[in-house]
Amino acid sequence: MNIELHEISIRDVVKNYKDSQEEGVTGYDGKLNIRPKYQREFVYKDKQRDDVITSILKNFPLNVMYWVKNEDNTFELLDGQQRTVSICRFVAGDFTIVHPLRGFENVFHNLPSDEQKKILDYKLMIYFCEGTDSEKLDWFKIINIAGEKLTDQELRNAIYTGEWLTDAKRYFSKTNCDASNLASDYLIGSPIRQDYLETAIKWISNDNIEKYMAESQHKPNAEELWSYFQNVINWVQEVFPTYHKDMKGQPWGIFYNKYKNKKCNAKELEKEIDRLRLDDDVTNHRGIYEYLLTNDEKHLNIRAFTNNQKHKKYTEQDGKCAKCNKEFEANKMEGDHITPWIDGGKTEYDNLQMLCKNCNRKKSKK
Repeated sequence: MNIELHEISIRDVVKNYKDSQEEGVTGYDGKLNIRPKYQREFVYKDKQRDDVITSILKNFPLNVMYWVKNEDNTFELLDGQQRTVSICRFVAGDFTIVHPLRGFENVFHNLPSDEQKKILDYKLMIYFCEGTDSEKLDWFKIINIAGEKLTDQELRNAIYTGEWLTDAKRYFSKTNCDASNLASDYLIGSPIRQDYLETAIKWISNDNIEKYMAESQHKPNAEELWSYFQNVINWVQEVFPTYHKDMKGQPWGIFYNKYKNKKCNAKELEKEIDRLRLDDDVTNHRGIYEYLLTNDEKHLNIRAFTNNQKHKKYTEQDGKCAKCNKEFEANKMEGDHITPWIDGGKTEYDNLQMLCKNCNRKKSKK
């Protein structure tokens, strides 16, 4: 990994600055890709944006930025996009700031010529980084990033750039993007912070995101990912057609990968969902969906017997296992439902028996 520190003036960075909206943002005389197509939108609040310009006017140092150098001597902006866009927009006259000394609002072109020059001559500290994708990703992860912290997916996006990522962001990374319109009720996070994109890749790759992105980086489009994502959501809506709030944020893609071929009766599942929601022994309603797909009670967190109940029953049984009738210390025994919960048994004292661990395991396997 080759990393070099450079001082670059704002004058040079803003030269031929161009904001083409969804087509990207460029500067440094067209050699710096400030925001590749469909990368995250500008997320600074007005105060954060204004503080960048105020710091420059006061000649305070801004934290270092990071550019990755490409083979054709162009650059991708790794860290510092929000600060760079703030600077470029101010110089372009897109917003005003309250002058830190005179107290009234100014647009750049109305500042005295000496202050305009002061801003344009201000030196930004920028690291040029060259290396393999894995080296750049490892390096970028340990950078002490100031300002608006990047998410893990934003870090990956900075490395695995290309036509595939550009197309993927079109579906998953914009406000009111296709993924948001289709499935915002099922997803958590924000599309512009790359949460939707990360979720989709995590699903299709079975949580091997970086491997999938590396393999897809040079593909011409992300149609495979988008088609897969639509299939997942269509499957969810077919299997569980009635929406409940706790369906949001479930690992639906992982469920789809495992159980998409399982025959399910949506009407019967909905009745079971209603029954489980009313069952006081079910303490984890979010686990209902995975339970219905797997029949594994662990996803429901069935209410356990209390320590007082188990101690009382242990004494009542004279310290003997209710199955093998052997004596055990209390910590060698476990509370068991005489009538299993799945067969309608409740977590009530009359349905409690103390079994040794071995007998309890044997019963659970039946």
